[in-house]
Amino acid sequence: MKGSMKSLTGFKSILQNKKKLKRTPWKEVFIFLFPGFAGVCLFVLVPFGDVVRRSFSTAVTGEWSGLSNYKMILNNQAFLLAAKNTLRFMGICLPLLIAVSLFLAYELSKSRYMKLLKSLYLLPMAIPAAAVVLVWKLLFDRQGILNALWEPFLSEPVDYMGTNAAFWVLVISYIWKNLGYTVILWLAGIMGISEGIIDAAKVDGAGERTCFFRIILPNLKPTLYTITVLSFLNSFKVFREAYLVAGAYPHESMYLLQHLFNNWFLNLDMDKMAAAAVLTAGVMLVFILILQALWDRKDV
Repeated sequence: MKGSMKSLTGFKSILQNKKKLKRTPWKEVFIFLFPGFAGVCLFVLVPFGDVVRRSFSTAVTGEWSGLSNYKMILNNQAFLLAAKNTLRFMGICLPLLIAVSLFLAYELSKSRYMKLLKSLYLLPMAIPAAAVVLVWKLLFDRQGILNALWEPFLSEPVDYMGTNAAFWVLVISYIWKNLGYTVILWLAGIMGISEGIIDAAKVDGAGERTCFFRIILPNLKPTLYTITVLSFLNSFKVFREAYLVAGAYPHESMYLLQHLFNNWFLNLDMDKMAAAAVLTAGVMLVFILILQALWDRKDV
């Protein structure tokens, strides 16, 4: 009887402790979250709300213009060219970066020099954009290294940044700049997988390829989502190198949305820039939501 009373008393104390743990200190939570939330509202949400308002009004008088700004940019050849090049750039760079970085991370996870190589992979992130531009000019200029090497086979020097090759120079630069960081993210995901699962599969006769596709790859789905979103957002940061090496009006193959927004800003075309910014933000949001939906699916 005494034992049952003790157990009942212990059970009540556990319930009371659980109730105490479930109580959320909302005042403390609000105090800690308010500064960050206020900063986001003040410097992100409120300005973006003003951009949305401007996208439906004229730049000079501020009068309501409806969807005229959106119709204007959708019929603008510069916007269509920049959007096409941006989509092409992302469609090539994102799959290539994800595949190459995953392969390198998997091979690196099996190397005994992993710690040293991890540091080396992060070096490109520490190199300033101006230094990258200098390398571009040394290699691809009309009087650059590549033309000097190919001089016996060329009738005249080639200005690579003035041809369609400029787009592929931009692609290589983006992958080189972001490869190390992406490898580290993959490596963190691989290191988080329990070695016991892989060892058990190998004991059951699974080979290295089977372990990769049936165990490692499915467990890297959250990492894949994070890497895809970060790589997608980082693809908008190649403007610095492209602008420094080719100016505001580069070869049309590497004329991206960032160039267009920069030129519209300098010309004070605020109505067109606001509409294009809202449209771009909407496309980015839809892309991220689709990735989130695919990530939440159980059968993927």
